[in-house]
Amino acid sequence: MIDAATIQDRFRARGFIVADPFATALQLVLALEKPLLVEGPAGVGKTESAKVLAEVLGTRLIRLQCYEGLDALTALYEWNYPRQMLRIRMSEADGASIEQREAQIFGETFLLKRPLLEAITQDRSPVLLIDEVDRADEAFEAFLLEVLAEWQVTIPEIGTIRARHRPHVILTSNRTRELSDALRRRCLFFWLPYPTLEEEIAILHARIPDLSARLADQIARAMQALRGMPLQKAPGVAESLDWAMALLSLHRDHLDAGTMEQTMGCVLKVREDHAVLHAERGRLDPVLAGQSSALAPGGHGLETDFGYGSVSRPK
Repeated sequence: MIDAATIQDRFRARGFIVADPFATALQLVLALEKPLLVEGPAGVGKTESAKVLAEVLGTRLIRLQCYEGLDALTALYEWNYPRQMLRIRMSEADGASIEQREAQIFGETFLLKRPLLEAITQDRSPVLLIDEVDRADEAFEAFLLEVLAEWQVTIPEIGTIRARHRPHVILTSNRTRELSDALRRRCLFFWLPYPTLEEEIAILHARIPDLSARLADQIARAMQALRGMPLQKAPGVAESLDWAMALLSLHRDHLDAGTMEQTMGCVLKVREDHAVLHAERGRLDPVLAGQSSALAPGGHGLETDFGYGSVSRPK
């Protein structure tokens, strides 16, 4: 069994900095064979953590993207109707009975596996990512509870299929709606907030080694200040990385007012948020001046050891 320290090392080798609490949560997923519900703001690395976990374990990642109207059959399987019709036409002249034809067309050869069925029929435990489960409706959530409890599904034409190896399950949620108590009881839980200043600098260096210390510091401080503003969509770590890559591609080694104006489209994705930035531009002046006081009050200093790509503080 992989311990938390090994998880941290292997995640770091793949550019994902993870703190002790999150590494321990992932260790418990493997040890207890329980799903992990990861909640937090958009863009803090919830989905990425599942992808990296699959790489660390050397196993397959199977992703179920949830959306409004998602139903059980879409998540489980469907029949390959064109191939079934072709087989029926080809077998019309062979004199087979109706029962024999049904046995031919309703077999695994004509079954299209969707993520949940795919996950329980693997030769080794995959990582099953159930992404943005809060976007699915309550009916699908109830079905999902049944699958997570039994790890078996019944296909009327074939019978019951049981999991060969139980998947390692990561569910993510942006809290667009409240999940049921029943689903929460079924899962371990972890909250992934925005990273602190030090954590974000470490993430930038881990993912983009060519980034200068000065530019990484400026980007991280600017992001902390932006998240302290009343924005409709606060930028996440994904935006930090996009911004850093954009600045590198423009051969910038530091942030100034002109560069920030030209590249803010990498960070703020809502028109009204640009107006908010214009009104509160003074909060970014210390960043552009290279001062260390840019962290706005309330700039996500809480829960410092739990963020995406968070790092343990030296004691």
